Amino acid sequence: MTVNRVTSLADIVYEQVERDILSGVYQRGDTLTELRLSEQLKVSRTPVREALRRLEQDDLVESRGKSIVVVGITADDLMDILEMRSLLEGTATAKCCRRITAEELAELDEIITLQEFYVSRNMTDRILESDSHFHEALYAACGSRTFEKQLTALHKKLQRYRKMSVSVSTRARASTAEHRGIFQALTAGDAARAEELAFQHVEMARANILKNAGTNCDYL
Repeated sequence: MTVNRVTSLADIVYEQVERDILSGVYQRGDTLTELRLSEQLKVSRTPVREALRRLEQDDLVESRGKSIVVVGITADDLMDILEMRSLLEGTATAKCCRRITAEELAELDEIITLQEFYVSRNMTDRILESDSHFHEALYAACGSRTFEKQLTALHKKLQRYRKMSVSVSTRARASTAEHRGIFQALTAGDAARAEELAFQHVEMARANILKNAGTNCDYL
């Protein structure tokens, strides 16, 4: 029982600290300590230690003597992540087109409809949330655990930059329209069109992220 509880707490701590790093709560160069994190999150130091070890394996923090220093997403990391996503997402969407179910299509439709509502109300946090849900559902429907795992990880690491992007109303509207286009291609069973639209969507997002990151990102 103790092992399961520690593992569960470690997962919670890991996800919280990862989210804080990727969203910019913790900046590159900030020092994290087991004691401070355990006090903030109201857990013992054991799950904090395990979470920090996992974050180091993910290259989001690094040990420097007795200190744990935030690395976050560097400029080089950002370029690599965007390039990898461009290479993978179109292929995953084509795979999705060949096996997606009516229930999965209905879920995507509902997500996009909500995103369209949030865009009309300029609800940035909700737009970002629905964007994540759209891509998570798309990756899950492609039928490949490997593609799903890798793309989900890449998409999550871009959350800070994606929030900058959807904060621009014109990009938020365009992104939602692009999601709708991908959905229509999936509904029509047109794998080639779905792949093309997914690639274009990622390239547009990539260009917008780099435009915003160049002026607003502390890491660049």
